[in-house]
Amino acid sequence: MISDSTRARFAREVAKYPAEQKQSAVMACLAIVQQELGHVSEDSERVIAEVLGMPVIAVHEVTTFYNMYNQQAVGRFKLNVCTNLPCQLRDGNKALKHLEQKLGIAMGETTPDGLFTLQQSECLGACADSPVMLVNDRAMCSFMSNERLDQLIDGLRAAEVK
Repeated sequence: MISDSTRARFAREVAKYPAEQKQSAVMACLAIVQQELGHVSEDSERVIAEVLGMPVIAVHEVTTFYNMYNQQAVGRFKLNVCTNLPCQLRDGNKALKHLEQKLGIAMGETTPDGLFTLQQSECLGACADSPVMLVNDRAMCSFMSNERLDQLIDGLRAAEVK
């Protein structure tokens, strides 16, 4: 399940820390697994725990604490909409509801074509720009009115077709 090349990448990350602090590489190892497999499974958490000499539950706690780690397969485009209080006050929940309606899925689900997974985020650190969302844990989108949300979704769909 975890390839030799992935284990070699783990070793390079672990080597960045003193031997007694190798657990500090947990986030890097989780990111490596996600890059390789698309999500972090329970089996991969066990391997990381073994490599880093830490309890499996400690690895799982990190996996479940951060939105950037997918615990199951997600769509080609993972859309995280901030629904923390400042964003709620500036239509964050309305943006989430609009996306649910446009995509035909509920928060936490993936579209049948496997293109979009819709999630909520606790805080994306851009309260003044709300409603905000993060696409694939990389691209921050600000001031997401319904029109801008529609343009984003339509643009991502069109780009995928090409």
